[in-house]
Amino acid sequence: MSTKELVGALPPTSHTLLDTVHVHLLIGQIQLNNGNAAGAFNLFALAAQSGQPQALNMLGRAYEQGWGVKRSAAHAVLYFQSAAEQDYGWAYFNLADLYLAGDGVPQDTEKAFTYYVQAARKGVSKALNMLGTLHENGSIAGQADLEKACQYFKAGAEAGDCWAAFNMGRILYTHQKYDQAAQWFEYSLPLGFMAYWQALKMFLLEHDGLFLKEVYQKTIQLCEPQT
Repeated sequence: MSTKELVGALPPTSHTLLDTVHVHLLIGQIQLNNGNAAGAFNLFALAAQSGQPQALNMLGRAYEQGWGVKRSAAHAVLYFQSAAEQDYGWAYFNLADLYLAGDGVPQDTEKAFTYYVQAARKGVSKALNMLGTLHENGSIAGQADLEKACQYFKAGAEAGDCWAAFNMGRILYTHQKYDQAAQWFEYSLPLGFMAYWQALKMFLLEHDGLFLKEVYQKTIQLCEPQT
């Protein structure tokens, strides 16, 4: 389904229109963060009427997550596809996630891989982490390729994805390269967020070691409530 079919005839793009769309998306995100999912959905839907890919993608996310609307992966796919037709990186990524899970579409790992590649080419660092994961678990060639997985994880980490940095550390730890693992875990800290730091803390707690103690202490500090 085309963007025009989804949202109707598009008005001419202008700086004023783009500014208005940006404001609607920004306020919608604030509403979502404050627990007003219904208000967020209304603003995302209003922004999507512009046909702008970022707005279409956010409306797709609302349907995917059930933010202020009954969850519908099938509706999410339509909006993600419409944004992807405009070469929007996060739309490629979100489509990849749905094809990988078979959520709203038939499960198709190869199609998911293709979309992750397109997302990565548009600068979505999380896509590099997912490409690494698919190579690590053997979903692409039918057998694991740890060397290629690490290439993607390293690229994702260097592009700013905390989970890619974590996966580099995890693999190195598994191969008893504890000092290098600790370096990657520490590298991930400024890239992360609360849920990530909490997950890293649990991993480090379960995999104690001399080289990890300093990273563990820094992670604990990040998990403490900020006053």
